[in-house]
Amino acid sequence: MTTLASLEHVTRRYGAVTAVDDVTLHIESGTILGLLGPNGAGKTTVISLLQGLRTATSGTVRLFGGDPADAAGRSHLGSTPQETALPATLRVGEVVDFVGAHFEHRVPTAELAREFGFDGLLRRQTGSLSGGQKRRLSVALAFVGRPKLVLLDEPTTGLDVEARCTLWAALTSQHERGATIVVTSHYLEEIEALAQRVVVMGEGRVLADDSLSGVLERVGLARVRLESSELGRVAALPGVDRVESDRAGVDPAGAGDATSATFFVRDPDAFVTALVRSGIAFRGLGVRGATLEEAFLSLTGPPPAPPSAATSVRKGF
Repeated sequence: MTTLASLEHVTRRYGAVTAVDDVTLHIESGTILGLLGPNGAGKTTVISLLQGLRTATSGTVRLFGGDPADAAGRSHLGSTPQETALPATLRVGEVVDFVGAHFEHRVPTAELAREFGFDGLLRRQTGSLSGGQKRRLSVALAFVGRPKLVLLDEPTTGLDVEARCTLWAALTSQHERGATIVVTSHYLEEIEALAQRVVVMGEGRVLADDSLSGVLERVGLARVRLESSELGRVAALPGVDRVESDRAGVDPAGAGDATSATFFVRDPDAFVTALVRSGIAFRGLGVRGATLEEAFLSLTGPPPAPPSAATSVRKGF
């Protein structure tokens, strides 16, 4: 794979505030990279550095082997910022034609509109579009010049579920045709649906850089859900890290009527084997790994408090 863009030990400060702190990141061709992090993590600053809109306080930023400020290099770059201003009096088709005219090998307007789901809006003035329609148009414009690399900062903000799925399908199609895409998003299901590689940032630093499955494995705990009248005995089995009951006021460490609970375990296979061998009566067994949301919370901060309707205990409570 070819490295299209990179940051090498990059720091960016705004006065006394360090937005990006010694970040090293390589973006190789042929992937969709999901860039995650809470507000203020440094995601947008990384995007602006790669776009040439900001310069590094220290370290080196490269885009297609050169300086991101070089206009010739940026001709192979597509991008959509979090907020995009569109000329209100121009028609949608005119905006696409205007932007496309800057590129030698542009995507035809009708083809782009059909793929991104706004082919019925080409004669509408952009000032009359809804927020979601404007967002779809803005993301589509990032692809009009057949770029090698596309940087999308919160691309589906303001879109309903149907429009978001349409956009996901368009991004996947563009990727299959050769585009390398970097996506920042607050929708973790979006990253799970699109990305092969995930970079998690926090306080300006890279906390994780791995495949999607690799990031999920970092949480380290599987969830085993079951029903039993002997939850206390189940909780005492080897390998249980903690237990969350599904019914308020029920102590999973005690005995009582059959109720359900979720057991957080390091090795689900070993736990289920021990459960069967113990002779404890149970039903409704289900096992799953961590979600990206759980991995994200584990990497970026303390886990959220359990719902008020649940009771959470540590093993041996």
